[in-house]
Amino acid sequence: MAIKRRIRNLVIRDARSKDYDEILKVTLSAFQEHAALMPLHWESYRQGIIARLSDVKPAEQIVAEKDSTIVGTVLLFPVGTVFTMPDRAPITLVYPEVRLLAVAPSAQGRGVGAALMSECIRRTIISGAAALTLHTTDVMHVARRMYEQIGFVRAPELDFHSTKDLIIKGYRLNLDKKTARKVGKAVFSRKSRKT
Repeated sequence: MAIKRRIRNLVIRDARSKDYDEILKVTLSAFQEHAALMPLHWESYRQGIIARLSDVKPAEQIVAEKDSTIVGTVLLFPVGTVFTMPDRAPITLVYPEVRLLAVAPSAQGRGVGAALMSECIRRTIISGAAALTLHTTDVMHVARRMYEQIGFVRAPELDFHSTKDLIIKGYRLNLDKKTARKVGKAVFSRKSRKT
């Protein structure tokens, strides 16, 4: 279980309505690096990001802030959230789910993503949910490696295709009592946090 905090004075908190422009900028700049790897899908993916961030409810929007600047953001959707997609049956979340984890390019590689994931895990443990899920693609190598280091495992039953040739892979972090204690120690041992 590798959850480390490497940035001093990083504040993890709930987003405020005035943060929208900064959150959008950070998210689009973080995902832009994947545009060249998914040229056929990038524009629709980008539009999907903009649409999702325009109305995040019922998700909790969490930000990482350093020196009064947002350097990372993530959405945490609760159990029961229903996602509808064209030409597919609606998906109802059985566990909380992380979506759109993004770290500003200037802050990548310093533990911001891990700190945001740590907060999502903390909130999931507090909610009493048995697991936390997420989705990612093969082009997101760094994110996948971080998720696996934290303890997420592939959950193929959660996979779906956004288009015929693009598979969105599901991952799950089981939070049985033993795992929750282990993860909880790593997550809750972090020094002060503002939410």
